[in-house]
Amino acid sequence: MDAFLASLADPFRHEFMQRALLGCALIGFTNGCLSTFIVLRRLALMADALAHSLLPGLAIAILLFGLAPGGLFLGALIAALLVALGSQLIANSSRIKEDTALGLLFACSFSLGLVLLSISPVRVEIHHYLFGNILGLSDADLWTIYVVAILVLPCLVALERPLLLSMFEPSVAASQGVAVNAMNLILMGALVLTMISSLQAVGVILALGMLIAPAATVYLFSDSYSAMFWGGGILGMVGSCLGLLISFWLNLPSGSCIVLTLGVIFLLALLLSPRYGLVSRWTRRRHLHEQSLARWDSVPPPGSGKHAHDHD
Repeated sequence: MDAFLASLADPFRHEFMQRALLGCALIGFTNGCLSTFIVLRRLALMADALAHSLLPGLAIAILLFGLAPGGLFLGALIAALLVALGSQLIANSSRIKEDTALGLLFACSFSLGLVLLSISPVRVEIHHYLFGNILGLSDADLWTIYVVAILVLPCLVALERPLLLSMFEPSVAASQGVAVNAMNLILMGALVLTMISSLQAVGVILALGMLIAPAATVYLFSDSYSAMFWGGGILGMVGSCLGLLISFWLNLPSGSCIVLTLGVIFLLALLLSPRYGLVSRWTRRRHLHEQSLARWDSVPPPGSGKHAHDHD
């Protein structure tokens, strides 16, 4: 028993795990809160495209500035913004729809990033950018995560009403003086910054899982925006830290374990949610079916009852 408890406490004795857990908590909470807007606005494709488009920005920054954190951050930010603006430009200037343009741009940009990284004179581990390496967090990475959280979370809280109004009733928002386009740009900016801060944790391929799973899970339990926002943040933080600990205990890839843990929690909610879960829906349908059968059995057959006696 003592050996088991010692193995459970072992991760907290290592400095690199303490740093990783701190980074996980900040990243998970920020992603979980932002995921409310991604789920409600149905921005999953946009988020996936922007996540993949970070790779060529990282590659160009490595070619120009090496592995300097500031250069990597700026390169990823510019690349994501170019893909977002490029998809809008193609959709507005041709018959191509925005989702088609977005899919094409993110596939091409991701391929460009892989090519540039393969010819980079600086030795880089491509899978670190694809799947994350949160155990290697540096001081600069932690500061980036912290600054992004400080910028994004207060902004989302302060602009809650105009953001929601712009999402669901843009015409009403415009009539009340809300700058709808500015709200959309702020949301896109928050999305890009949050994804950049998540790169070290889960990489560009797995980032979408952290941006969708928390709010999607809470959405199965509640229709309240506040519950989705804060509940998603707490779930993202707890699920991310739990996934990191599981990866340490089982010696598995950290980024994959983080996203997989959030996915398992979502699947449990999908099955067991008392209101929207598959089990409760199946139980309610079965109960209604039994009630309808009972009512049908209680109806007297033709030729029986009072009228039959009167006829006799």
